[in-house]
Amino acid sequence: MSNEQLDSLRDELDKVNLAILEKINERARLVKEIGDIKREQGINRFDPVRERSMLDHIAKHNEGPFETATLQHLFKQIFKASLELQEEDNSKALLVSRKKQPENTTVDVKGEKIGDGQQRFVFGPCAVESYEQVLAVAKEMKKRGQRLLRGGAFKPRTSPYDFQGLGLEGLKILKRVADELDMAVISEIVTPADVEVATEYVDVIQIGARNMQNFELLKAAGSVKTPVLLKRGLSATIEEFIHAAEYIVSKGNSQLMLCERGIRTYEKATRNTLDISAVPILKQETHLPVMVDVTHSTGRRDLLLPAAKAALAIGADAVMAEVHPDPAVALSDSAQQMNFEQFNQFLDGLIESGLYKAPIKQA
Repeated sequence: MSNEQLDSLRDELDKVNLAILEKINERARLVKEIGDIKREQGINRFDPVRERSMLDHIAKHNEGPFETATLQHLFKQIFKASLELQEEDNSKALLVSRKKQPENTTVDVKGEKIGDGQQRFVFGPCAVESYEQVLAVAKEMKKRGQRLLRGGAFKPRTSPYDFQGLGLEGLKILKRVADELDMAVISEIVTPADVEVATEYVDVIQIGARNMQNFELLKAAGSVKTPVLLKRGLSATIEEFIHAAEYIVSKGNSQLMLCERGIRTYEKATRNTLDISAVPILKQETHLPVMVDVTHSTGRRDLLLPAAKAALAIGADAVMAEVHPDPAVALSDSAQQMNFEQFNQFLDGLIESGLYKAPIKQA
């Protein structure tokens, strides 16, 4: 074959490519019109019966040289792109995404505004054990100007024989202490049935890592007005985390905070692996405040300060850490909780680093 013949065939191929391009775009315009009509009529855009009919029609008229299966595969890709085109309007964007809401969401927790540019802390015991225990921690926090009190009343544990928490009694203890010292309560709820009751006692409903994809719980938390703190699952991707958040916001509750608490990897030096890069990714992809739990991500008291420095430096809106009057006798996670001396050293270390400006101390 001469070069002239090759060039001639290539010219013809270019013309065919442009003809295909014109027809594909013509098809796309028709698809958008069909999509508009379906939207007006409230019809589902994806119609599997219609797609099968089109594929059968293509197979019936295929005269080669392509195999029918090959052509059907190509057309299925066109169908998929067409469906995405129909949904390309703003309704496709997740409610939690920057595309849907460019400005940051600020969550008001009893006067403490999370996401307003001022970085804050959440402290408290891993589990509520008694009124005296919670009160002692809260008083120590109050001395350092800290008002966001956490404590586990319902404790989902790996072993069924470990301490499971005081339940409703634990929530009542948290509320009593918070009322006495003008603090805000953050506590985990593990079943949808308890969400409504929890709103009477807590200022923030926490959904823990093990329940990140408990979709009924997410929907229940989204159906109330109480702010929600959603923790990333043990092995969840960021995409899965964001979609879990969407469950809550889609039900009407926009007062939502995200919490990176470490993910499971092959590393055993720490309890989990703190995915610090998740913080800027979540803040770029969503408009929600992002918190970092340095206690559960590291599982080690000696790593709490450097992990908190990293969280503040990378832009976390808040940092969560656990404090106990006497960690050695704690009913859960004793190795990762700070005593009062360590708690004060923790805050002093952050102040000395220049990453944190201390609030005014209160009596």
